[in-house]
Amino acid sequence: MRFGTRVALAIFALMLFAGFVSLGTWQVERRSWKLDLIERVEQRAHARPVAAPDEPAWPSVTAANDEYRRVALSGTFLHEKEALVQASTELGAGFWVITPLQRQNGTIVLVNRGYVPEARRARDTRVAFEPLGETSVTGLLRITEPEGGFLRQNDPQADRWFSRDVAAIAQSRGLSRVAPYFVDAQPAAVAGDRAPRPWPVAGLTVISFHNSHAVYAITWYILALMVVAAALLVVRHERRRHS
Repeated sequence: MRFGTRVALAIFALMLFAGFVSLGTWQVERRSWKLDLIERVEQRAHARPVAAPDEPAWPSVTAANDEYRRVALSGTFLHEKEALVQASTELGAGFWVITPLQRQNGTIVLVNRGYVPEARRARDTRVAFEPLGETSVTGLLRITEPEGGFLRQNDPQADRWFSRDVAAIAQSRGLSRVAPYFVDAQPAAVAGDRAPRPWPVAGLTVISFHNSHAVYAITWYILALMVVAAALLVVRHERRRHS
C-alpha cells in the first residue's frame, strides 16, 4: 500500500473515530438532560397545585417549564361547546371530552374532562354527570397539540379531532381569550364505592418520555471501537507484508 494511501486511510479512520466518540458523548449528555427532565416533571405532577397561568402569563408558558405542572382553576363549563378528540387509553379506544371552562375574568381554558367510549360519545348519555355552575378543577397543564395526530390531520369542518389543538378547537367553537394550553382534569372524589362511574373518566394521563440515549451512546462507542479494531488489522496486515 502506498504511503499516500496509508496516510489518507489513517486520517479517515481518525475522523470516523472522533465522530463516533463525539456522537456517543452527545447521547450521554442527552441522557443526563432527559433524566433531569423526567425528575422535574415527576416533581411538578405530584406537587401541590398552583394557580393555572392567567392571561398576562400566557406568552411565557412553555413545555420545558410548565408541561405536567399540577394546577388549579375555577369557572363555569360551556358544555354545549365541547369537542371530542380520538383517544386510546387503558380503558380502550374512545374519545377525550374537551370542554371550555370560562373563568370569572372572561378568559377560557380548555379542560380535558376525561375519556368516554363510543357508547358514551353522545352528550345526552352523560349529561347527568356534567358539573353545573361555578366549578373547581385540579389537573395537569398540557401544551397544545397542533395540526393532528400521527398520519392523521384534524378536520375542523367535519368536527373530527385527532389531537388536542387548542387554537383550532377554540376557533371552531367561536371562542376568544383562550389559554394556549389545556388541562387534563384529575378525578374528583366519588361518594361511596357503589356510586355509578362518572363519565367522562378523568385521571388517565400517561406521563412517559422516550429515553433510549444509553443504547444510542453504546452503539456509537462500539462503532468507534470497531474503527480502532479495523485500523489495527490494517497495520498488522501491512507489517506482515513488509516483514
